Amino acid sequence: MSAADPTPLLSVKDLVVEFSTRYGPVRAVDNVSFDIYPNETVGIVGESGCGKTVTGLTLLRLIPSPPGRIVQGSITFQGKDLTRLSEKQMQALRGAEISMIFQEPMTALNPVFTVGNQMIDILRRHKGLTRSQARQEAIAMLDRVGIPVPKKRIDEYPHQLSGGMRQRVMIAMALSCDPKLLVADEPTTALDVTTQAQVMEQIVKLQDEFDMSMILVTHDLGVVAESCDRAIVMYCGSIIETAAIGDLFERPRHPYTKGLLQSIPRIREEKLAQLPIIPGMVPDLLHLPDGCRFADRCSRVTDECRRAKPPLETDPLTGRGVACYHPVP
Repeated sequence: MSAADPTPLLSVKDLVVEFSTRYGPVRAVDNVSFDIYPNETVGIVGESGCGKTVTGLTLLRLIPSPPGRIVQGSITFQGKDLTRLSEKQMQALRGAEISMIFQEPMTALNPVFTVGNQMIDILRRHKGLTRSQARQEAIAMLDRVGIPVPKKRIDEYPHQLSGGMRQRVMIAMALSCDPKLLVADEPTTALDVTTQAQVMEQIVKLQDEFDMSMILVTHDLGVVAESCDRAIVMYCGSIIETAAIGDLFERPRHPYTKGLLQSIPRIREEKLAQLPIIPGMVPDLLHLPDGCRFADRCSRVTDECRRAKPPLETDPLTGRGVACYHPVP
């Protein structure tokens, strides 16, 4: 959070997103609220299926409808409630004010158009440039994200590029119109370890250059520790803990967060013991329990936990929040 500007760039309040299925509605995002401040990097973490990607897509109104729909809540960006904008208004906003880097660039990029055609279209649509001006700007942007020989690569198709280069193209496209907020959904998942580090380094560097905020959606706690100012931990569609990165890693309060951190493999001098795991399974989203959704997997569970879902209680001074009746001391 910026001391000079305490006004959130993005404010999400009581967001609920449901998907219709043949077995009934599935609540993928359940009463989620958070703020993103100018020049801040926030990580949304949790295991697969926790609702973090749906949350990211909903911010840009990109969930397919049907079957998905926003049931309630608001998404306020620079004073405008995005849930009330028309699709035409959202199209003008996407890419220009809020951009997204998708998890798999091979499916996000159009395979029948060259890299140049796709970048030039974005620049002409949002910046009103001529085709020649847009091409020069696209080449300059490809160069900034570290693509070698950008004048050659701009005329190639996505399948002619490596995975790392395709992801860099996605970054270049996302940042080409100088957005205020970048949503990065698992931007390094499909890459090898070395390329992952290079791509994340590039994203963080460009974030500083473009003076923008970023939401990093990931299950990789190592990436969050290195790149984010604050983290939001999700479980079964709800936020269960939020804290500054240092506090979260040093003193996790929710038993689930503690379990996640203990599950990270570590190099020890002594013989490697069995890797700690979180026992049990994530509950079925079609048949969620009345109480805490982590209760069946928690070592601190009591009858109180099974009666009602614990609210997210936030400390107004530190901004730290935890949704647990018996947090880790």
